[in-house]
Amino acid sequence: MIGAEIVQRVATRRTVIGLLLTAALCLSSALPESAAPAAPVSGETAAPSPAVDEQAAQLGQALRQEVPNLIVDTPDSARAWIEYAQAAIAPGGYKIDRPQLLVVVDRNPRVQQMRIVLARPDAPWQSLGGSKVSSGRPHGFEHFLTPTGVFPHTDRILDWRAEGTFNENHVRGLGIEGMRVWDFGWQRAVKGWGPPGGVGKMRLLLHATDPATLERRIGRAASDGCVRIPTAMNRFLDVHGVLDSDYERAAQRNARFAALLLPDRAPTALAGNALVIIDSLENPALQGSTMPPAEALNQASAPAQPSRRADGVNAKGRAASLGRFHRPHRFGAAKHRRRA
Repeated sequence: MIGAEIVQRVATRRTVIGLLLTAALCLSSALPESAAPAAPVSGETAAPSPAVDEQAAQLGQALRQEVPNLIVDTPDSARAWIEYAQAAIAPGGYKIDRPQLLVVVDRNPRVQQMRIVLARPDAPWQSLGGSKVSSGRPHGFEHFLTPTGVFPHTDRILDWRAEGTFNENHVRGLGIEGMRVWDFGWQRAVKGWGPPGGVGKMRLLLHATDPATLERRIGRAASDGCVRIPTAMNRFLDVHGVLDSDYERAAQRNARFAALLLPDRAPTALAGNALVIIDSLENPALQGSTMPPAEALNQASAPAQPSRRADGVNAKGRAASLGRFHRPHRFGAAKHRRRA
């Protein structure tokens, strides 16, 4: 009798389990299609993320409030900037694997502007606006044509800040005290002196300049090879950490990076780490221009090579001696203040 009862209980349990499994299968098949994630269709672009859209809108609003004379694109001009940026990134191996901001500079002498571009791996890109810049004057002793390409801003090199002191000509080459100097390392660039097409090395920097004197020249090719930006744009990029995705991580473990970043910053979650320099003269068909291509144009430069002691930055976060090639940089910050 006991054996029969046990067999009956086992059979009953198996029946109950079978009924539960059948019910679960029926329930799952009855769920509406919206309950399961839809598979992407080949060739389609994913819809923009509401979170990314909200962050981009907040940053765009801050840009309009904090940067006077902000340049805002028409749909056609925004499309051109985006196409140029994508064309520059495509051959270089730089991956857009998440929504992130790029600083895009056009060294075309007839443009001399920059844009903050939101790049996405699976949704349309967006231009948030920008300002005028000054890139390298292609003619003159120890002047360089600003190189084109994608230049990562990584924690292999520590940036520095302007001291804001005047030189003998009463000019602050890097701007007022505390202005950020983004350092992209040594780059090969076409020289503005010597045999045509000659190439040398320069230290590629992104920085402000004297607001009372040199800032009025922003908008034309006038630098020694670096990219000058207005004081307000310098402050915006710095406060919102537009190029500081790597720096924010480094600051968690390295006191020198933590000391460089502003204590009152409001970093965006969309921060990136790439400066993209283009030349719209290189593709006149894209911009609808009949202007002939510029001569002796640079190609995309190789990534900056690290040097010793945080790539030419001393323990106080200031530029040390940087070598013998580019005069505004070769003797460090003191010489750069004179002419940068």
